[in-house]
Amino acid sequence: MAPLEFDSTIVLSLAFLVSCLVVVISFWSGRKNGLPPSPRSLPIIGNLHQLRGGHHHRTLEVLAQRHGPLFFLRLGSVPAIVVSSASVAEAVFKTQDHVFCSRPPHYTALGTLYGCRDIAFSPYGDQWRQSRRIAVVHLLSTKRVDSFRALRLQEVAGFVQQIRAACGAREDRGVVNVSELTVNLTNTVVSKAAFGSKLGGVEPAIIRDMMKELTEVLDLFAVSDLFPRLRWLDWATGLDARVKKTAAKLDGILEGAITEHESSLGDGDGEVRDLMDDLLSILKDGDRGFKLDRIDIKALILDMFLAGVDTTYKTIEWTMAQLVKNPRELAKVQSEVRQIVGGTDEEVIEVDVEKMSLLHAAIREGLRLTPTIIERETIQDTRLLGYHIPAKTRVLINAWAIGRDAELWENAEEFRPERFLGKAIDYTGKDTKFIPFGAGRRGCPGVGFAMRLVELTLANMMYHFDWELPNGQDLESFEVIEADGLSLGLESALLLGVKPCTKARTVVG
Repeated sequence: MAPLEFDSTIVLSLAFLVSCLVVVISFWSGRKNGLPPSPRSLPIIGNLHQLRGGHHHRTLEVLAQRHGPLFFLRLGSVPAIVVSSASVAEAVFKTQDHVFCSRPPHYTALGTLYGCRDIAFSPYGDQWRQSRRIAVVHLLSTKRVDSFRALRLQEVAGFVQQIRAACGAREDRGVVNVSELTVNLTNTVVSKAAFGSKLGGVEPAIIRDMMKELTEVLDLFAVSDLFPRLRWLDWATGLDARVKKTAAKLDGILEGAITEHESSLGDGDGEVRDLMDDLLSILKDGDRGFKLDRIDIKALILDMFLAGVDTTYKTIEWTMAQLVKNPRELAKVQSEVRQIVGGTDEEVIEVDVEKMSLLHAAIREGLRLTPTIIERETIQDTRLLGYHIPAKTRVLINAWAIGRDAELWENAEEFRPERFLGKAIDYTGKDTKFIPFGAGRRGCPGVGFAMRLVELTLANMMYHFDWELPNGQDLESFEVIEADGLSLGLESALLLGVKPCTKARTVVG
């Protein structure tokens, strides 16, 4: 018998007809189930092909313009909705916060954060509630953040000296890598706040490198997050091995730090209590009947690094990039800072920073323009804007699109800090048109810790130095470009020209 031959045109035609049939069935199924409107999807992969290119916040904004402020996606086999307006975000974060309060179980987070025993990635439940309460009351309260004031002043003083050294002995204009310096600063502050000087014999640089590796692993794509039945592919691609290797390294560092803290408890060395000391006290005595174990402690400390370092340095980085891109705004902020500090004892202290309304406005404007996508998961079936939203649906709140909504913000694409002057626009989630740190019960509990360091660092940068683009670069060629992925950082390191201000003295810690 002659071999069976296939005409490629017939095969392609059949494939096209099958695809059309699947799309039509999915469309009518969605209408029948009352799901939100959705762009057309493909068999198996759903809408994944529409998210190619990396800048997901921009892609989702374009899709929202076509399909509305609430639309449905199928990410592989995972259902998802996208929220792109303040009014829908308010329904999610306030009206139905009790439904939209969980987090999807990402494979890399499960593997590196002790099965998501932390706060940021943990599913909603009693364990999460108790851990978050401990973090808010014992680790991140205003009183506890105040206790690290001397640490912040000391480390920012060293940061200023590093910038000054880059200018040379003659105080000529130099070029500094702002991104690298701010990453090192925030890592050092968070490390000393978490561990003090008791690092179990581990060098601070090793901790910094390990946290960088953890962040990179958490950003990796896991096939099983979108196709749970293809879990074996994470093993085949080597992701499984990398996750386990990173987790083992992190656990070794944290176990060493815990052991050293336990051996020094009560030795009266006079050192200020760090966060590990507080957690070990709760481990020993409990808190309102809730007891931590060693895994809980490790997971909470990792959260401090993940949230504290990433949020802080990126806020500083973006604010500086926008100020240099807008020289008039930079001059206004510098004038205010120097006037306030110069009118006292010419030392930048936190009491003075509280008076710097233009500086605070510039930081808020930077946060408005560059928030990340906020991710949630529904814990039960619900209805939103009249649409059916099933349990275990992934929820993507596009804070970037909300922050650039022309109906909410005048000249929304422009960097205009004055829009925040004299206006009580909260950034902790109370006002859903401005949600850089999330909102609701899962809003970031470490905002106070991060913003204290952001404000003090930028105040010192404004007071002690004059800034410009490096090597005569013109403003037209300077682009502020986001990196790929869900976490908005700059695509390239921020290099700036800097010269010491002759009227500014060195900050004293």
